Amino acid sequence: MTTSSDDAGSARRDREPSSALGPTGERIPDVDRIAVLRANALGDFIFLLPALDALRMAYPSAEIVLLGAPWHAAFWRDRPGPVDRVLVVPPTPGIREPGPDESPVEPADFLAAARAERFDLALQVHGGGANSNPFVARLGARVTAGLRAEDAPPLDRWLRYVYYQHEVVRYLEVAALVGAPATTITPVLAVTDADRAEASAVLGAPTRPRVALHPGATDTRRRWPPESFAEVARALAADGYEVLVTGTPAERETVDAVVAAAGVPVRPQVGTLGLGALAAAYAECALVVSNDTGPLHLAAAVGAPTVGIFWIGNLINGASPLRGRHRPIAAWTVRCPVCGVDCTPGIYPHRPGDGNCPHRVSFVADVPAVEVIEAARDLLTPPPPAR
Repeated sequence: MTTSSDDAGSARRDREPSSALGPTGERIPDVDRIAVLRANALGDFIFLLPALDALRMAYPSAEIVLLGAPWHAAFWRDRPGPVDRVLVVPPTPGIREPGPDESPVEPADFLAAARAERFDLALQVHGGGANSNPFVARLGARVTAGLRAEDAPPLDRWLRYVYYQHEVVRYLEVAALVGAPATTITPVLAVTDADRAEASAVLGAPTRPRVALHPGATDTRRRWPPESFAEVARALAADGYEVLVTGTPAERETVDAVVAAAGVPVRPQVGTLGLGALAAAYAECALVVSNDTGPLHLAAAVGAPTVGIFWIGNLINGASPLRGRHRPIAAWTVRCPVCGVDCTPGIYPHRPGDGNCPHRVSFVADVPAVEVIEAARDLLTPPPPAR
């Protein structure tokens, strides 16, 4: 008896897990332990959460081990979610920079310990793979899968790394390579009682609805001017909201500039809240207004409505696709405001100013404050009651 190609294709599809995002690969049998390499910053990790949820659903009895940074280990201690355990990756070129006062660990020693874990599956979701694919291949997992740019060696199962793609969908496609179909495209992060207690101890009970502004960003090209944030602060304070201005210790100068320019009472919070407490504070806010940076994506993941200010290239990759609770505002500047170089092509198209331009001035400064205020008030206006 012969089988037509259509019949064979139909039978193959019946065996494959279904996914709203398209075909998925065959599931790996007998998986007890999964390694996932993602050892960078907060926002980058938030984008990974739906893919981790997909792995959890596809491999419910497997242990999911994040190969991450020290902050991952501290943050995921006693926190419910798809990560069972964190192994801290040592500082390694192209993967992770050393933190302050961090004790050195030889990558070879880490890899030897990781091989002793006997991972069944190892996923590389840490960039194009020039450095991270060889690292993942040395873990000794039965099956490797992940992203591959043109200059990277292949893994057992791989997906071409093309920069302009939403980060959440990118990692969901990697999870699909190993038979883990998408269950959601919305990152969700749990807030614990300990987070809430810490936030309450710092902020106290609200006497009126709160909003939060986050004017910092590690990349100065993503920073909206403090004067613009101050204009938003004045408008929302006049509307009756208590205004928090959050920032890391490195962003104190930026926060101070917003506070000084606002001319109304606001509450600066610079380094007063740990990451969990910051998540709890945002979860209680009626709105968070922020540059495109980790706290913006943290706020969305804990359920806060957000208005985000994005450079247009970053909007493609990182803005929430949902509009019921989120309003990304785009800056369409593509030429450096200093030298006029077109910064959309080049080595790192997602980072305006890279390539042939050395300047680090804001690429989002021309976003009108009135547009952000209108979006904020739109989200703060309750919808009409359902009939």
